[in-house]
Amino acid sequence: MVIGPEELRKLGNAALLGLSKTAFFCSRHYPSSVEHPTYLWALEQRAAGCCIISGFHSMLEQSVFRYLLQGPEQPIIYALGRGIQPNLRLEYEPEVTAGRLLFITLFEAEVQTVTQDTADIRNLLVADLADQIFIPYMAPHGNLTRLLQNVAAQGKPILTLDIPENRPLLEQGATLFYPSGILGRQSQRL
Repeated sequence: MVIGPEELRKLGNAALLGLSKTAFFCSRHYPSSVEHPTYLWALEQRAAGCCIISGFHSMLEQSVFRYLLQGPEQPIIYALGRGIQPNLRLEYEPEVTAGRLLFITLFEAEVQTVTQDTADIRNLLVADLADQIFIPYMAPHGNLTRLLQNVAAQGKPILTLDIPENRPLLEQGATLFYPSGILGRQSQRL
């Protein structure tokens, strides 16, 4: 899936598309054990000012989005599974005006509901635009399993957490995420 910039509908700072981007995906239903290490990952991304691209759909993804928004210079690309609605600018005016938030979509404004098909297209877009991917948890045989089989995601470095449920990701070549110790603690296995 190769998307030209002219195909995207955008709201916000389009220059963020030129940054190195980490895609963030997590299955909708995940073990609670992934929350703490995922928040540590988000803390590190915010401290380093890394650009995160995601559909921010699952509960954990939404929570990380709200956390990342608190970073005064955190670049975020929010990919929508529907068209850009007029209220988005009002809701996120400070972040959009500051140039640190970009909403993107392949859909016209008339598409107002996220469906399985539009979510799949959104996820392909995120994977296509990303330089690397972080998946704290991937449910077996779910949407993310299908996504990783697509050419848009293949060949991109994948980070994940060291939990037994992520064994399939590790078998596909994913690398384990270890906190860097920016909180003054030594890195440890999670």
